[in-house]
Amino acid sequence: MSLELQQAIQSYENYISDNGIDESVIDAMIEACKVAYQTEKDIPYALKLSKRTKEIIEKFVLNLTGTDIWGLEKYSFKNKVKYEIIDKFYEVLLLEAQNKIVDSGFRYLERKREPKERFYMPRRKQFLKIGLVDALQGMIDDKYDILCMSLIPGAGKTTIEKFLNALVIGWFPKDFTLFYSHSGDITRMYYDGVYDIVTNTDEYTWNEIFPDLHVTSTNAKMEQFNVGKYKPFPSVQCTSVGSKNAGKVRASKFLLVDDMIGGIEEAMNPSILDKLWNKYAVDARQRKIQDTDGKNCKEIHIATRWSVHDVIGRIQNMYAGNPRVKVIAVPDIDPVTGESNFEYEYSGFKKEFFADQQLLMDDISYRCLYKQEPIEREGLLFPDDKIRRYLHLPHGEPEIITAQCDTKGKGTDYFVMPVLQKYGEDYYCVDAVCDNTADYEMQYENASNAIVNNQVQECEFERNAGGDRVAMEVNKRVEQKGWVCNITDVPTETNKEARIFQCSNWILQHVIFKDSSLYKLNEPYGVMMSLLKQYSVSGKKQLDDVPDVFSNFAIRMTKGNRVAKAEAIHNPFRGGYGHGY
Repeated sequence: MSLELQQAIQSYENYISDNGIDESVIDAMIEACKVAYQTEKDIPYALKLSKRTKEIIEKFVLNLTGTDIWGLEKYSFKNKVKYEIIDKFYEVLLLEAQNKIVDSGFRYLERKREPKERFYMPRRKQFLKIGLVDALQGMIDDKYDILCMSLIPGAGKTTIEKFLNALVIGWFPKDFTLFYSHSGDITRMYYDGVYDIVTNTDEYTWNEIFPDLHVTSTNAKMEQFNVGKYKPFPSVQCTSVGSKNAGKVRASKFLLVDDMIGGIEEAMNPSILDKLWNKYAVDARQRKIQDTDGKNCKEIHIATRWSVHDVIGRIQNMYAGNPRVKVIAVPDIDPVTGESNFEYEYSGFKKEFFADQQLLMDDISYRCLYKQEPIEREGLLFPDDKIRRYLHLPHGEPEIITAQCDTKGKGTDYFVMPVLQKYGEDYYCVDAVCDNTADYEMQYENASNAIVNNQVQECEFERNAGGDRVAMEVNKRVEQKGWVCNITDVPTETNKEARIFQCSNWILQHVIFKDSSLYKLNEPYGVMMSLLKQYSVSGKKQLDDVPDVFSNFAIRMTKGNRVAKAEAIHNPFRGGYGHGY
């Protein structure tokens, strides 16, 4: 950056400090941006300067109108009024778009479209929040080699890829990309979409960002088109799983792999998953060559996470810990705020939509599609079709009402306490506490309420992770509520996975759960059932608190002498809570 430009910028900043922002200083800043980009070609400094210029324009518009530039643009379209300041803002966006800034490229591409018809701006806030835009920029800036993206159905995954592809072929006109998917119908829709962005001048401004480029050849049958000079392979190529691709397609800049699994039936078949992995590893990936700068071709993967053994799952395992592999997996609901992660300005998804979807779907499919929690159905210890259910309790009084508690450790662990009534050889699970709140007082209150409301006669707490303290606190509150329960705490044995596996048959044979019509999935009972059903012996890292508490319950019910090892009882002579050995 020249000294002259630096001094000019400083004088503009001094002017703003003394006089505030006006259109004259905005014009001066825009001209300075053009000099930095087009004359001095100091791109790192130019990017800082254009970012600052956008901030100044946004502040000017906010002070003048009470809204941001996007709000003013919507008003402009609605009332058919032109504002020069909007055009000036787009001058800056154009400079950035021509210099490989993803966010600015997306914004500029749709500047002609009605705001409600645009794809990017109504979704921009969420895409920035979940880190998607930064991840795509990281791919362009050579920060990452592979990007794996899993979002809810309808979030716009493939469309954002179309926009990126349209920009990439303009930014890197000597290179070529390959889009690879499970279906020829999907590849055709993708080809048509990218071609429309590049050629439809009524809707898009691709030709303004890249005025020296245009489409030079098309082959709609092969779903290929080229921009710029002739290349051995066209700029955009599309193909599907099972096509004969040898010698026909290549990717030098990006290999774009979109949903190789066609649906749940394929995801449940291990041999098909292996076959699809081979298609990716042996076919799709072999289409990659280095780009014109000698850099390796990058990959973007988009998929519904049906299985831990899908392509994205295997890539994550193979590249675990590699900082050049970026993974974005965003669930329906923000776990911190409880609000939708995809409530776009137009045509978004409210949390009520997800609640309705949950009612209509089986829990495992919902978690795959909307929670980005792929489940390995092979190896499930407690599959839904093997779980015993009840609509009504047996006649008569239960032999005993008992409970088992697995206290919460750190992080995502759950506090779990099922309440069970014994009839003959069976135990009916009538209630449950199941949450991962870090609020200990809430844990104590929930557990004591469940014990008192269900008139629980005995309850065993896991002593590990401070369970003895939790047992004491719960016992104190139970007595304050006017109920007496024989509360004990015991240490748990090691090798949790083996214990769960060994007890799984007994649980399936002797524990009967509520029919799914008797609870909602977001209730503690529903959360408990979800965690139980998704536990798999083949999974790597998973939440095992629910199967663990039932395995401890199974051991207690089949080995009566265990409770004598360590007991916590209410001593009527001493009062309070004590240990008996």
